[in-house]
Amino acid sequence: MITYENLRQFCYTNDQLIKTPIKGICLNFFGLGNTSMFWEDSERAVKFADAGIIYVQPYLNPWAWMNKQAVEITDKIVTVLAEHYGLGDVAVCSTGGSMGGMSCLVYARYSGHHIVACVANCPVCDMPYHITERVDLPRTIYSAYYDYEDFDQALKDHSPLHLVPTMPRVPYHIFHCEEDMAVNIDKHSARFVAAMREAGFEVTYDTVPEAGHCKLTPEAWEKFDQFIIAELSK
Repeated sequence: MITYENLRQFCYTNDQLIKTPIKGICLNFFGLGNTSMFWEDSERAVKFADAGIIYVQPYLNPWAWMNKQAVEITDKIVTVLAEHYGLGDVAVCSTGGSMGGMSCLVYARYSGHHIVACVANCPVCDMPYHITERVDLPRTIYSAYYDYEDFDQALKDHSPLHLVPTMPRVPYHIFHCEEDMAVNIDKHSARFVAAMREAGFEVTYDTVPEAGHCKLTPEAWEKFDQFIIAELSK
């Protein structure tokens, strides 16, 4: 179903902007409810193209919560790009914010591709807690996992905090805004980072004071992007 010829119906990609040898793929996962499709190239997409990085924003179910279908579709998108450009076992950096931050971490755990780093902005990290955190969440999370045999287990199987022992041994860079009212920093990223460090993972953690959900400063965004470029340039 997904081919290189129809790829732009399933994701945004900047691949046609790249004039230098391709170093890898950066996946950027949307937050909850996003249904956007992009036909114009953003400044960020151009920045990554100049660095030899294919920048991809998969168009997944807006309530996907990186369920089985989301993993499989994303894997297929990466496969199509890798085969089209003859990239073999291409290096992939998994990124995103909010639900997309959770998705980038969970995708790293279940992907069939070569994940080399993860960068997350205000990520949901404890799914069993998060389903109780806001009134809009149970319907979206149930939508993602309703066909799983054990719903409670599905929450844990898609919860970065609960996946720590099985996460890939790659560098992680986590950002979280201190005034986040949608994804509580203390309940999510602070606990995840502590658990990852205790388990011996390489984790960089940046908190952004006086900022709300996913509202990184320009300096933090530049640090976010430079981490991606550096990891895919190794």
